[in-house]
Amino acid sequence: MFKTIQRRLALSEKGAKDFIKGTFFTVLLDIALMLPAVFIFLFLEEYLNKAISPSFAITHGLWYYVLLGLGFMLIMFIIAMTQYKSTFTTIYEESANRRISLAEKLRKLPLAFFGEKNLSDLTSTIMNDNTDLEHTFSHAVPQLFASIISIVLIAIGLFFYNWQLSLALFWVVPLATAILLIAKRKIDRENKIGYQNKRNVSEKIQEGLDTVQEIKSYNQEDAYVKELNATVDVYEKHLINGELLTGMFVNSSAAFLKLGLASVIIVGSGMVAAGTTSLFVYFIFLMISASIYNPVNEVFNNLAALLYLNVRINLMNEMQAMPIQQGTEKFNPDNYDIEFSNVDFAYEEGKQVLSKVSFTAKQGEITALVGPSGGGKSTSAKLAARFWDISNGKITLGGQDISKINPETLLKNYSIVFQDVLLFNSSIMDNIRIGKRNATDEEVIRVAKLAQCDDFISKMPQAYNTIIGENGETLSGGERQRISIARALLKDAPIVLLDEATASLDVENETKIQAGISELVKNKTVLIIAHRMRTVANADKIVVLKNGKVAESGNPKTLKQQNGVFAKMVERQMGKGNLKEKQLTI
Repeated sequence: MFKTIQRRLALSEKGAKDFIKGTFFTVLLDIALMLPAVFIFLFLEEYLNKAISPSFAITHGLWYYVLLGLGFMLIMFIIAMTQYKSTFTTIYEESANRRISLAEKLRKLPLAFFGEKNLSDLTSTIMNDNTDLEHTFSHAVPQLFASIISIVLIAIGLFFYNWQLSLALFWVVPLATAILLIAKRKIDRENKIGYQNKRNVSEKIQEGLDTVQEIKSYNQEDAYVKELNATVDVYEKHLINGELLTGMFVNSSAAFLKLGLASVIIVGSGMVAAGTTSLFVYFIFLMISASIYNPVNEVFNNLAALLYLNVRINLMNEMQAMPIQQGTEKFNPDNYDIEFSNVDFAYEEGKQVLSKVSFTAKQGEITALVGPSGGGKSTSAKLAARFWDISNGKITLGGQDISKINPETLLKNYSIVFQDVLLFNSSIMDNIRIGKRNATDEEVIRVAKLAQCDDFISKMPQAYNTIIGENGETLSGGERQRISIARALLKDAPIVLLDEATASLDVENETKIQAGISELVKNKTVLIIAHRMRTVANADKIVVLKNGKVAESGNPKTLKQQNGVFAKMVERQMGKGNLKEKQLTI
């Protein structure tokens, strides 16, 4: 039962224990809230009997009932305080732990997961969905289970007291519940559609923010707003339908409960007339029927809230069940050679990206991956760092299978410069220091000079302490790329992956930065990806990838003589005047 609650409500082990504890104290609170009715019952039973029969002796005076009332109030206060701490406080702690747990989960997931999810989707899961869970679990779910338990306990007690009137009082409850349960499938479907439409709106807004330059450049503002309005309209329509459907069945169930009061009146008056029950008992059941259905209505409302959460709970469980990348944290290789042996890889089933790829990038050498776009160059470089796990074959580093090494341990050995640079809304100093968190200012400045960053940094208002905005929005593409190279220089890892590292630089700046790259790659395993043949002219080895396969490999001179794919790529670039026949130091 404990594991079922944990899985069904997407709770941690501690969260499930706290939930059971909170439900228990909520049951006590529901029962404690009946104490005023018990007080009235005791008081009326004694004084009403005195009014009916003057010879009846009153055994409890006024002070007894004053003290009894104060005692009941104290009990209710203590239970209410305990219930608050065991529900609201613990649920907020569970919500915080859930967010941290999700963040830890995301940290350990393969990048394939992030390729299938966009930013707005993940943000909604971590923030909005957790907020919905937090609110509903603190205000509805414990109350739902507690109300059910309380109603059952109260019903059992009343049936022992007078089963005929209790049957007249409670016969409507299972039928009203059945009405709501019959609608459960429809409500679930509408909630699922509404949830997806809500995500579509978030994705559309995110798309507009990401592509605002393109939208404005091509005068597509009206078209984008029209599409966004259409997406919002669809979400609004299904949201209204979902609210109406839920409201219709919940209110229908609540209305059906009112028949219970009518049946108590009819059955009770008949029993009083027949002399099978007293007027006092009949009066007590009338009084109970006026309030007993309130917790039942709460059950219906809270059940509807739980149905609303089903999609979110299922998503949380799916994310927690995602397989993570694991491996040993002990890694001390004899060398840093990277070897691909018959590697197959596909981002999704049926779409093969690499097929039987084999090559070796040796330590102390520059291995260049070239070939037509879509051939698998960037994918191969990322697989070498275990950004994804391969389908078949083996990738080794220093003879050790990287699939058996913890990704975080593995990546300590890599300095990576991607074509698409990501910077943080922080200072230049902090952005470079990501390469080595404990680096001194002098170390940061040294690598910035090597990466040809110092010239443009010194012209900024606060130099290295200048805040560069979200993703370095105040910098040019070339400046952002040079900061990325400075990061890699600072990390000084034994393996260097350069994916179009100089693609955002003009010829002049590319030439300037070669000194920094030469420092970066010295005596290391270097895997470089480039479309400019001049960039790879001095590589020790070139691997040509075409259609996910190794078309040819060898040094530049040999490949030119073979007149294959590489030679034709060189000829095409020379024909366009892009290739300068000179050796560059890489």
